[in-house]
Amino acid sequence: MQTRSVRTRRGLVRAGAEMFDRKGYAEATLEQIAASAGVTKGALYFHFASKDGLLDAVEECAQALLRDFAGAQRRQNAPPVQSLIDLTHLLARALRQDPVLRASFRIAVECAGGRPSAGDFHQSWTAEALDLLARARTQGLLREGQPREGLQTLVCAAVCGIAVLAVTGSPHLDPGRGTAGVWDQLLPVLVPATDLARYRTGPPEDAPAIGDADRAPAIGDADRAPAIGDADRVPVR
Repeated sequence: MQTRSVRTRRGLVRAGAEMFDRKGYAEATLEQIAASAGVTKGALYFHFASKDGLLDAVEECAQALLRDFAGAQRRQNAPPVQSLIDLTHLLARALRQDPVLRASFRIAVECAGGRPSAGDFHQSWTAEALDLLARARTQGLLREGQPREGLQTLVCAAVCGIAVLAVTGSPHLDPGRGTAGVWDQLLPVLVPATDLARYRTGPPEDAPAIGDADRAPAIGDADRAPAIGDADRVPVR
């Protein structure tokens, strides 16, 4: 059972993500986030010393979604090409549904070249895609004669393009059929024609529901304030 303090922190992370997604990092205020979460500003400070600290927590939750996916794929020993396809389906769906991932995307765009980030959105997702591509090459699953750099650029462009279309709600990318259509065109470029039937270009049928509550990290020693009573009664600083 979650403690009240953990529930409060997770509620603040979600409220912060929703506010960052709607208003952007610069315009979102801690007062707005606390009000949206239904707590005092003092309660927010109990968990996060600054807006930067809250943003780092939001980005850490977004990173957790990617880590969970990658870990599950490796435990299942999934073929790397299929994992690459499923990575883009997860990305397209999460950017439509999950305020945490949407906030991470927006912050990566707004803060590019600015404040250090707990996890750069584009770098993280493209790095995972390139790792899967490299594993596929090592296992001899890619078409022979394809230039390494060209395929890397193509895969990164597909991942980033799907992300932009998904987060903007573009009618040109249905989270399921649209992403599958991308792979219907891309897959023959990546793998031998004799292997095309091995792969599913549509979304996995057992894709879990996306939500950020269970991904929000619990309170750790580094961000816990000294115990001074109920968090929601901490005086405003």
